Order: sequence, then C-alpha cells, then structure tokens
Amino acid sequence: MGSITTRKRKDGSAGYTAQIRIMKQGATVYQESQTFDRKTTAQAWIKKREAELAAPGALEKASRKGVTIKSMIERYLAEYEKIRPLGKTKRATLTAIGKTPLGALEDSQLTSQHIVEYANERMQKDGVQAQTVGNDLAHLGAVLSVAKPAWGYDVDETAMAHARRVLKKMGAVASSKERDRRPTLKELESILGYFADMRDRRRQQTDMVRVVAFALFSTRRQEEITRIRWDAINPERQAVLIKDMKNPGQKWGNDVWCHVPDEAWAIMMSMPRAGEFVFPYKSRTIGTAFTRACHFLEIKDLHFHDLRHDGVSRLFELGWDIPQVASVSGHRDWNSMRRYTHLRGKGDRYAGWEWIQKIITGPTIGAR
Repeated sequence: MGSITTRKRKDGSAGYTAQIRIMKQGATVYQESQTFDRKTTAQAWIKKREAELAAPGALEKASRKGVTIKSMIERYLAEYEKIRPLGKTKRATLTAIGKTPLGALEDSQLTSQHIVEYANERMQKDGVQAQTVGNDLAHLGAVLSVAKPAWGYDVDETAMAHARRVLKKMGAVASSKERDRRPTLKELESILGYFADMRDRRRQQTDMVRVVAFALFSTRRQEEITRIRWDAINPERQAVLIKDMKNPGQKWGNDVWCHVPDEAWAIMMSMPRAGEFVFPYKSRTIGTAFTRACHFLEIKDLHFHDLRHDGVSRLFELGWDIPQVASVSGHRDWNSMRRYTHLRGKGDRYAGWEWIQKIITGPTIGAR
C-alpha cells in the first residue's frame, strides 16, 4: 500500500512525498517514492503506479538494476572479440562512446533523443564530419542490435532507427564520400623513383617498388597484399586466394579466389620465396611509407587505396566487362562497381610503360 508524508520546505511551502512499499513474507521487495506539490497529485500517482506494478512482470522489471551503455559496450567488445576479431577503428570508436555522457545512461534510459544529442555534439563541439557521425552510430547500432536478444537488456530497439531518420533529414549523418582520385603517370613514376632510390641506398625494409605496382595491377588492398601466401596460389588459373576479403556483411572468414592480371602475376612471381608470405610486410608499414613518400614529393590527396581505384578503372578502360573485372577485384555487388568507372578513354595507358620491366627485373629486398 502507498503512503503520503507531508514535509515543510525551506520556503514555507508543503511537499507531499508519495511512497509505495511492497512486502512479501514480511520483507520489503520493492519501494519507490516521489515528491509532489499537491496531495491530490501524490494520491493519483500512488493509484496509477500501484496499478502498473500489479501487471504481470512489472514488478520484476521495476526491480531490475539497469546496465550502462558503457558496460554494454565493454561486454560486446569482450564477447564478440572471441567470436571474430574486431577492427581497431571499431574498437576505438566504441570505447570513446563509452566515455561520453551517452555511455553513462542505463539501457532503459536510452532514447532516440539521446542519440540525436550525441550526434549533434560530435559535429558542433568535436568538429567531425557527417560521415564520421554515421560511422559512430553504425558501430553503436551493432551493440544495440544484440543487447536485447542476446543479453536481455532493456533497450528500445527503435531508438537508433528513429535517431538516424531524424539525423539524415538534418544532414548530420551520411555515407563516406566516394573518392575518384587516380594517380597520374608522372606521380607514379615519381613515387616509384623515390622508393627505388630508397631501396638502392638500403634505407627501407619493405619492397615498396613491387608493392605499389602490385597494388595497382592486382587491385588489391594493402591488408590483402600482406596476407597472400605462396601455398594459396593457383598457377593454372593464375589466381590467388585472398583471405578475409573486406565485405560490409562479412569482414572475417570471407576468402575469395581472385584472378591476377598478367602484370601483377609477373611482379608476384619475381618475389623471393623465402617464407610463407609473398609480401612479408606489415600493412601499416606500407601505408606509412606511401604517405611519407607523397608528402616528400608534394603529391597532394593521394592515398594507397587510390591505386586499387586506378587498377579497377584501368580494367574497364581495357574493355573488360563487369564479371571479368569482379573476378579480379573480388566485388560481390556489381552495382558498387559503378564508382570505379571514371574512365579516361579506351586502351591501356600502361602499355609499353618502361617501369613494368624495371620492377620485375629489379633487385629484391630479402624476406623478413
């Protein structure tokens, strides 16, 4: 039963504290209280709240202790890391979200308004772009999607969808901008010349000359290049098994056989077979070296991944159809390949390019 206690405030007004206490076998199993300015309001609250608590399962729900979004994130990182490795970016993003006011909220408190406020604060105070906000919400959404069905947390499953709908209308979330940057022949020759000079002076441990050219002609990402194994090559098909190929719905365990174009095959075959990997280097080292070279050569806005874009576009310029190009690039969704068709004309601008032979016959850097 509920009770009301009248208390005098410092300003002389009266406050009415309504309290509900539920007993079972002589012990208090649940209690709740709120203070109101009017006694009639306190009485109405008691009547309404007692009716709510009498519903099946309501008492158990009211008695449960909530879990914070931060704790939810920590559990996700701990448990799902055992199932499949999580990317460093996703882990860092979720950890950062857990440290924000959003992370301090309990599961049942989270609403679409809280998510919208978080997104707006990221853009206004942190100065991030809409694409970054979109990535933040995608990672958080992955946690919320399993929180209720897997762990029984009291999460509003519509909160994220409603928040994203509002933010999209506001322009506060967006997909990553598609790049169409392709290196010019002059830029490539400068980069290869830079790395050849570094190699000849024994100032690098990674054969960046071959790596850059292979990335271009094979259309492979830097992470994929470093995972190619000698025992995963099929000479008869001129194909290579790419382990854990990037895919929006399956980042790990997505192993795909890809055709290797002639130029890339020749470069790969010129590598010394001194270990299990064809290119026994670290992906991060490749990216850092390429960025450093572009900075030194004052080549602006060129990323290592742009080599893949150029390689795929080149195949279309050679007259290959979508299935043929996909057999090299590994794309599952042919519609997504439209972004690679920024054609500069027909034919092969690399035909007769003297650097191809230089790369294949040039000195190698011993396997590490």
